[in-house]
Amino acid sequence: MNELKAALRRCFEASGYFVGNYEDAANMVLWLEKHGLHGLRELQNTLPYVGEDLHKSLSNVIYEDSTSATIDAHGRSSLNCIASAVDLAHAKALESGIATVTVHNCHNRMFVLKALTDRGRSGISAAAYWKNGSDNITEHAAAIKSGHRYPSYSESSVQTVGNEDKQALTIICSSRVDVGLSLQDQDSTIISPQQVERNKNHCVEHGITICEKLWEDINVIGQGVLVENTERSRADAGGQ
Repeated sequence: MNELKAALRRCFEASGYFVGNYEDAANMVLWLEKHGLHGLRELQNTLPYVGEDLHKSLSNVIYEDSTSATIDAHGRSSLNCIASAVDLAHAKALESGIATVTVHNCHNRMFVLKALTDRGRSGISAAAYWKNGSDNITEHAAAIKSGHRYPSYSESSVQTVGNEDKQALTIICSSRVDVGLSLQDQDSTIISPQQVERNKNHCVEHGITICEKLWEDINVIGQGVLVENTERSRADAGGQ
């Protein structure tokens, strides 16, 4: 796990993520995988586009009041923006009791679970809701109670959808009540906090398996931070 985390940090740093952001991104991927929620599969879908965030505008708040905010992520991956959005919801909840932050134009929103879990463990109840897909729409919900260590997660297929923003994510935090989201469709896939904990324990005991191609891709991208990108380093890595 430590070796994978170090490789992921290098990968995201080489892709132009700022200090702190590449730490968050590595932790998000590793957390999902370690808890049986397919972090490496999510990363595999994301990796071909991970460097594109470097050329996109930074996320910015387009509306804000004491209990809510709306953020435009400008097409960035949640790996590169969602931790700060959850932090904003957390800060507002501490002041107002409950807060809602909506993030638009954001991809790979499954990675929000790590940030939600951090809030729950720090004593804030947190939840998130989003939809994925264009033809086959799925809706997703995740939540963690204040003081708990593991979140719940549910996923369900949606037959029809209107003109909703399918790249949006809604985050809810509260310091006063336990907020929770649960999809009630009979075909929902529901993962309880107890199952998340069992997944973690199994991973700690048996380790993480990563396909050779993905491991190679992560490390090839990460080579960009091993030496300074100068004429001298390109001619003689290490400057010897």
